[in-house]
Amino acid sequence: MLQDERHQRILAMLATFGRMSTDRIAADLAVSRETVRRDVLELDARGALRRVHGGVVSIDPPAEPSLGERALIRQAQKRSIARAAASIVRAGQTLFIDAGTTVSALADELATLNGLTIITNSFDVAARIMIAGREDRGHRVFQIGGQVAPGAAATLGAAAIAGIARYRVDMAMLSPVGIDSTDGATSFDHDEAEIARAMADRADRVVILADHAKIGQRSRVSYCIPDRIDLLVTDMGARDLAELDRLRQLVGEVIIG
Repeated sequence: MLQDERHQRILAMLATFGRMSTDRIAADLAVSRETVRRDVLELDARGALRRVHGGVVSIDPPAEPSLGERALIRQAQKRSIARAAASIVRAGQTLFIDAGTTVSALADELATLNGLTIITNSFDVAARIMIAGREDRGHRVFQIGGQVAPGAAATLGAAAIAGIARYRVDMAMLSPVGIDSTDGATSFDHDEAEIARAMADRADRVVILADHAKIGQRSRVSYCIPDRIDLLVTDMGARDLAELDRLRQLVGEVIIG
């Protein structure tokens, strides 16, 4: 990976999380701590970030990357998580699915199954399930109404939450900005967190889909505490993370895709 690309990746992670440890950056970029140290020194000298003990913090308040930017990050890991999550779904079940790039990958996998009822606030999830397959697999998809969120391709707000409250489902399959052992699943946006919280409250099981870069990260709004999470699905990059070990003690089950 070229230096400019590493610098962009470091700043993109900081834009989402606000603070990152040196070890976490090295693991996510698959480079040595010494390489990270040199990159951090240069970025600090440019005023792009601020060094602190054990890591770095953002100069500016964190802001979530756009949906298009997120769609290009860790695509292989998201696909493996989606396959693992889809493997637990059975014909005839009713699912809540929120909005995000990981659950969009999940929608592609669910489209190959049979007889599901999907209730979602994501236009992308709804479209993928209905048009991804070449044959009618008996799915029913309900698009939750509400205010359309700019740039999110999803509905949010009070009307959407009221729509969610009409249903009781087998599983809520949700993808957070971060998950840790203290606050559980968290989102950057308050309205998105409220949608996820409402879905979790009306589901018999809560399934969280989070790639390794989200494990141990905490965003602004918590919507599902660890002991309310029945299943966490992540990827192989999370295997050696200490935070995953802590989460194993709190959530119902962990699957590594």
